[in-house]
Amino acid sequence: MGKGPLAGVRVVELAGIGPGPFAAMLLADLGADVIRVDRVSAVKAGAATGGTDFSNRGKRSIAVDLKSERGREVVLGLVERSDVLLEGFRPGVTERLGLGPDDCLARNPGLVYGRMTGWGQEGALARSAGHDIGYIAVTGALHAIGRAGGPPQVPLNLLGDFAGGSMYLVVGVLSALLESKTSGRGQVVDAAIVDGTAHLSTFIHAMMAGGLWQDRRGSNMLDTGAPWYDVYETADGRHMAVGAIEPQFYAEFVRLLGQEGEEGLPAQNDRERWPELRERIAAVFRTRTRDEWAKVFLPSDACVAPVLSLKEAAEHPYNTEREVFLERDGHRQPAPAPRFSRTAAETDGVPALPGGQSRDVLTELGFEDVEGLLADGSVVQS
Repeated sequence: MGKGPLAGVRVVELAGIGPGPFAAMLLADLGADVIRVDRVSAVKAGAATGGTDFSNRGKRSIAVDLKSERGREVVLGLVERSDVLLEGFRPGVTERLGLGPDDCLARNPGLVYGRMTGWGQEGALARSAGHDIGYIAVTGALHAIGRAGGPPQVPLNLLGDFAGGSMYLVVGVLSALLESKTSGRGQVVDAAIVDGTAHLSTFIHAMMAGGLWQDRRGSNMLDTGAPWYDVYETADGRHMAVGAIEPQFYAEFVRLLGQEGEEGLPAQNDRERWPELRERIAAVFRTRTRDEWAKVFLPSDACVAPVLSLKEAAEHPYNTEREVFLERDGHRQPAPAPRFSRTAAETDGVPALPGGQSRDVLTELGFEDVEGLLADGSVVQS
């Protein structure tokens, strides 16, 4: 559909929620032609997602009765004309619909079949319901996030659903697409949020194996245990984020904080005096507002930044200069990423799904008896 490094790649997305649609959005951002297959029942009930669901941007849509024989054939017809299929149902659901990997690969041996679940396709919990918070809990990641003496802190659903889920699904799909160029064969990509989140924690496990990380939260260099890697309240009740790890960056931090040469200032790595150092830093930050401190620290090598709200972030000069956010149809949203030097992503087509695309999509792709499919309800206008 659009421009980008994936121009010419067609993706069929069986409509779902959360990490699956986000993965499909990312492929659309990169130029793939993504056709979202909504359920007829959802469209009739007015529950098919669109509007301000930004994960639907850049996609086309059709609405199909997946339980009807003709509807199933429509999806398999899309599969024959596509490179990738994405689904995010519980294990066994697409098989029962006649749209499982065996069904689809029989119609298109070169298809990459991407599956997105929380627990994976096999295992004792595979068929259990779940959400991000439970998936990251069993990986140990949730246990590690929070302050010493306090409970685990929930990192929104960014860590599990989107980092451990969507991104690993996309990596798997792109890898399988690349391999298919030489083998001529597709394959199934089983992406599970538990697997991806555990893999993301490799660095922490390595530090723990090397004796550089304690298996308790709020006690380490990157989990607010160190006073030079934390957030501090300012005079106006807002916050500054400090990440001055390396000695040269810490020295710049101390200088700009106005503490260079101050008598009795604890050394950076004197763990016994970290509580004292934390209090010194906190007291200084409370003397100015967040925006006053931002002018002191940005730009610099002190590794300090203001903590912005979501609305503030969209309007921050650095983000506007970089066009990190864009506005479409009156709504601000994050822009496609990453960026490419030759095959720039198409952002003019970013708005969420318009309605009434089923007929147009099927006609363009050469389906026969489109009007008959619409007449008998196998397909409805999305």
